[in-house]
Amino acid sequence: MSTLPFALANIRFAWLVNFPYTPRMAAPKYTAAQIQVLEGLEPVRKRPGMYIGSTDVRGLHHLVWEIVDNAIDEAMAGHANRVIVTLQDDGSVRVEDNGRGIPVDKHPVTKRPALETVLTTLHAGGKFGGDASGYKVSGGLHGVGSSVVNALSIWMKAEVHKDGDIYTQEYVRGKPKADMKKAGKTTKNGTIISFTPDDEIFDTLTFSLDTILTRLRQQAYLTRGITISVIDARKKRPAEDEKYPRLYRFHFQEGISAYVKHLNESSEAIGNPIWFEKDTDDGQVEVAMQYTQSFQENVVSFANNIHTTEGGHHLTGFKAALTRTINNYARSFQLLKEKEENLTADDVREGLTAVISVRLKDPQFEGQTKGKLGNAEMKTAVETVVNEKLGQYLEEHPGEAKEMVAKCLLAARARMAARAARDSVIRKGALEGMTLPG
Repeated sequence: MSTLPFALANIRFAWLVNFPYTPRMAAPKYTAAQIQVLEGLEPVRKRPGMYIGSTDVRGLHHLVWEIVDNAIDEAMAGHANRVIVTLQDDGSVRVEDNGRGIPVDKHPVTKRPALETVLTTLHAGGKFGGDASGYKVSGGLHGVGSSVVNALSIWMKAEVHKDGDIYTQEYVRGKPKADMKKAGKTTKNGTIISFTPDDEIFDTLTFSLDTILTRLRQQAYLTRGITISVIDARKKRPAEDEKYPRLYRFHFQEGISAYVKHLNESSEAIGNPIWFEKDTDDGQVEVAMQYTQSFQENVVSFANNIHTTEGGHHLTGFKAALTRTINNYARSFQLLKEKEENLTADDVREGLTAVISVRLKDPQFEGQTKGKLGNAEMKTAVETVVNEKLGQYLEEHPGEAKEMVAKCLLAARARMAARAARDSVIRKGALEGMTLPG
């Protein structure tokens, strides 16, 4: 019998005797003491990206959008028609509206003035919907916008003109510097919010006038009748902002129809902008569109005045209805022959500029930055309205309709020619690969 197994066993025994097992140092216990509870606005300062997307220049401007959107909500509710945004020389931003003014009476839950509650408490606001809501339609939904701006600002001041009195309160990094106080008499109503972004949070503190003008011009198009003024009071401005005057004022009575004209300024347009709107059980749908001779598609969508950069169900409904309506019209008037295949979604959107704006009571956005609308019912609502209104427009304007269909047919022919050329190249390559040497 081999002695190898016994020898190995002896070696293992000797190793265990000379080098006994020593357990690792016990790790600290994981107990309730390790569970952190962030109170007030601490979560915002701890993880700002969850609330404003980032802490770069995009997040910096998001602070402005949050405060301006509150003023726009007042306008959409019919209580304001003027917003003034000022870039101050000290690096702060001042946003003024002539709405109802943030409530200043004592809140029944917090036992503090409603103004302080709104600006220092997450998920406190008047936009949660229902009969008790202060707004039927709004872009603010979570009650965190103003309080987030406060949390991420080294300084904020709120000034409310309401019922003949002026009320003010200042904050430092989200915490009240003192109690709200009366600061005099007034003959106007509205809210003024001034804030200075915190350099401990943001990578840059330099605002871009170009970025702000683009966004606020967009808001003025979307809210017919509102006047939005932008004042640049900075003595030293970034080089790219020097080309702009220090005062801009936006007012567009034609709304998104004027927006489409603006987007098509440098393009050869086909006909006039097509505009229609309709109230449905699920919300209001408004669309403006116009074809151009270019090859680029420029379709933008909004929900409660919030630019849904990633689209959503309202945009999906528009695209589906557009394709169906153009094809139905082309078939009905024999612009598309029986044996020809239908126009594709890409065909009917080539050279199209369109703005889709919906307003609904309970919008479901993805995240605080609201990039995508998740309300599935808006797909049906938009589809129904576009099918009806666009179909009606095409029948009432046959000359313009034929131009539009001709543009789509041209795109289809170009697509099929490109596909044929590609197939030819593929076949040629395959045949050359089959050729035997010699």
